[in-house]
This record gives sequence, C-alpha cells and structure tokens, in this order.
Amino acid sequence: MVKIGVIGYGYWGPNLVRNFMECERAKVVAVSDGSADRLALAGRRAPGAKLIRSGFDLIHDPEIDAVVIATPVPTHFELAAEALRCGKHVFVEKPLAASAEQARRLVDLAEKHRRVLMAGHVFVYAGAVRKISELIEAGDLGKLLYYDSVRINLGLFQSGLDVMWDLAVHDLAILDHIWKSTPVAVSATGMKHFAGQPEDIAYLTVYYSDNSIAHVHVNWLAPMKIRRTLIGGSRKMVVYDDVEGAEKVKVYDKGVSIAESPEALYQMRVNYRAGDMFAPLLDNQEALRGEALEFIDSIEHGRKPLTDGESGLRVVELLEAATQSLKNRGGVIDLGVGADKFLGYIPQHIGTAV
Repeated sequence: MVKIGVIGYGYWGPNLVRNFMECERAKVVAVSDGSADRLALAGRRAPGAKLIRSGFDLIHDPEIDAVVIATPVPTHFELAAEALRCGKHVFVEKPLAASAEQARRLVDLAEKHRRVLMAGHVFVYAGAVRKISELIEAGDLGKLLYYDSVRINLGLFQSGLDVMWDLAVHDLAILDHIWKSTPVAVSATGMKHFAGQPEDIAYLTVYYSDNSIAHVHVNWLAPMKIRRTLIGGSRKMVVYDDVEGAEKVKVYDKGVSIAESPEALYQMRVNYRAGDMFAPLLDNQEALRGEALEFIDSIEHGRKPLTDGESGLRVVELLEAATQSLKNRGGVIDLGVGADKFLGYIPQHIGTAV
C-alpha cells in the first residue's frame, strides 16, 4: 500500500485526491493547502486524512511514501526537490517546473535518490491518445506529416502563467509521446490584451527532423471550448475531438500522392485518395485514473513511468524556447539539433533567434 500525501487542494487537487483514493493499492493519508477553507473541504471529501497547512510539513511526515504536487507552477521546484531529498516518490502536475534548469535538477535528484519522478501529462493517459499512439505504432497512418491543434476556451487566467504554459503544454506532452521524430526548432507568436496579465492567445510551431511539423493554437478568450486536433499521415489521417462525446477519434482513409516519374512530375500529376472513415473503440477509463495507477505501479515495480521526469523536462524545454521566441516576435529558436537545415521551410523575414 503506497501512502500518498497531496499538496494543493485548489482547482486540480480534488480530482487527484479522488482518483488516488479510488486506487486499491494506494491510500491518501494527508492533504495540504494554505487555505483553511480548502482544507476543511478536503477533510469532508477525504475523511481520515491528515490536514496540514504547510506543504513542507507534509513532505517531512515519515508516514508518507509519495508526494503529489498540485500547486502553482512557481512552487513546483522547491516542493518537489525537498520531497526527493527526503526520499519520497514525486508526482508533479504539468508543467514539471518553471524552467528547464529546474526540471533538469529534479531529474538529477530523482536519479540520485532512486525515486520515481512523474510529470502530470494527463492527456497521454486518455483513451483517445492511447488509441492514436497504437495506430501510429502499427504504421496505419504511414509517415507522419503534421499535427494541427486548436485548444481554446474562455479562461482560466492564471497568475504568472501564460496561455502556452497552461494549454499548449498538453499538446507538447502528447507530441512528446506519439511523435517519434526529434524537434529541431520552435517559433511562437502571441499577444496579451490586458495590462498586468500574461499572453492570452498564442500560436506555436514546432519543426521536426523528418520535415514533419506541429502547429498549436491556444486561446483564453474564445467564446466556446474547442479541443480539436488533426494528424496527417501519408496513408491515413486522424481527427481527434476531445469535446465529442462518443466518437472522439475518427480515422480517414484519405491522402495525396504525387507520381514520381519524370513525365508525371512535368505534368504535375497529383492523385487524391478518398476511402472510408471509421471511429475505433476507445478505452473509457478516466485519464486521471490511468495516470494515478501508472504512478503507483511505477513505485511498486521500481520503474520509470510513461511520463517520467525526462519527458517533463523535454516539454519544459520546448515551452522555454517558445517563450523566448514569443519575446522575439516569432523568431525561430534553434534547439541545437540541426535546425539550420530547416530554414528553407521557415519564413526568412522572421529571422533566427539564438
């Protein structure tokens, strides 16, 4: 039985507490929050759990085996680092840390103390994403060409966190899981519309080593909630609509091919293929439950979780590069792994930031 302590009972904490309470191999023994009202609510929903105002006091409780952190991002590093130094396994909500340097130090601490470090990339555990991953692994989509996502809604504005770090982090985590190519460059543009508030709309582009591309549009000022992703492959294409009730994933047997003979190229002969569409059966287990079970299983078996600290670090590195690009009005950030060969595909008037 893994004894869990949860730090943070605000927006997402109650969902984490509920899911860990429902895991047969785990027990929530303590909850921490700086608000007396939130702690009182936690006490009603998690009867028997210790209620502790200080997250650091919870970390030092010898009864606790693992710490789950669901606090504001600027607090992630200090709490997670202290927990690892105290020999606790650590789960941190997305993003893993406020900077790549902090995330790298957490990865090193987890390695040093031989403890599980897991990033809360919840969409990786969603039935829809798992099915898409299976289709890619099986080669059903062929060569991956593009990932095009719209993730918008009205709010929530968050202190010290712009819309990319809040919403685009989900797509970057999904890409880190399903896209097998290496990201080589990042570009991002966006705008803040309210004084003293972070960017509320952004467009993020990631260039990959195999000439595939990912584009993510995120927005806190949309009149409706849209969570739609298009994934184009050389054989088939996928539409993933997370707002859709029954058929979240639809696979289309559609594509384009260009004849390779010299004569056909001269004639610009393009063949369009339009076949059937099917909606595969998905696992309906709540993504957060799958995430909780993965954390427990990783602890029990001494293995790295699917979304380990390294994956959390890679996502934070992309977010950090995107932030640098945003400040440079879309300047392309070379990730240091051969992005120079992609400059022919990137608008030259934007320039390259180093």
